[in-house]
Amino acid sequence: MPLAPLPDPTPARTALVTGAGKRLGREIALRLARDGWNVAVHHRHSASEAQQTVTDCDALTGRTGSAAAFFADLGDEASVRGLLPAVVARFGAVDAVVNSASTFEHDSAASFSFEAMDTHLRANTGAAVLLAQALHAHLASRDGEGAVVNLLDQKLWNMNPDFFSYTLSKAALEAANTMLALALAPCVRVVGVAPGLTLTSHMLSEEKFAELHSQSPLGHSSTAQDVAATVAFALDNRSITGTTLLVDGGQHLMRFERDFSLM
Repeated sequence: MPLAPLPDPTPARTALVTGAGKRLGREIALRLARDGWNVAVHHRHSASEAQQTVTDCDALTGRTGSAAAFFADLGDEASVRGLLPAVVARFGAVDAVVNSASTFEHDSAASFSFEAMDTHLRANTGAAVLLAQALHAHLASRDGEGAVVNLLDQKLWNMNPDFFSYTLSKAALEAANTMLALALAPCVRVVGVAPGLTLTSHMLSEEKFAELHSQSPLGHSSTAQDVAATVAFALDNRSITGTTLLVDGGQHLMRFERDFSLM
């Protein structure tokens, strides 16, 4: 008698990672692909970089089509609302959203304006809430469960007045973590991940970055791989919600009078 066919393997989980064309979002996408996830690679301006992330994710999973790129302007409500349905249409289901993309433009208490606040709150806070809302509706419709991970910032626990509107938007997102964790349970868990100084920028020389990166109780801040590993942990641990994991080498325990980029 012929053997019965083996059952189909469990389908891969799918995560939408915003801002996954470059920098920290890309590292998170690659880590999830390495762990076997399908990855929806969101981008706005970085189309070619997003396509490279897609190619690299496919190589890591060994499955052609395990990743795909999706455009959305996170400052535009209609564009944000269309993002998760587009990912569902491509992959059939979505299990997680990682809100990594951030608008990060300098202002201060002296230069603060409604326009600057609105720009940051829309992209950094409002978009993350809308995507959590959409994931909950999607999972509830199929009796599923999943998670949202919101990238925050250690400076919320170590305040300075630089990048005023950006910091306001991240503080609002940290508060939204708690409210969403209550509102979307038990279907969706909501977890914050707060890195310290992780990647350099045009505002820091390599030497200055190395110096600042070492200023922590552990003698080093977070690497992109550290942050990506924490995101993967938060997505897999079904008992974590409504809290934030600080991944910064303890930088939040030290007092910094200015933002790293201006020190």
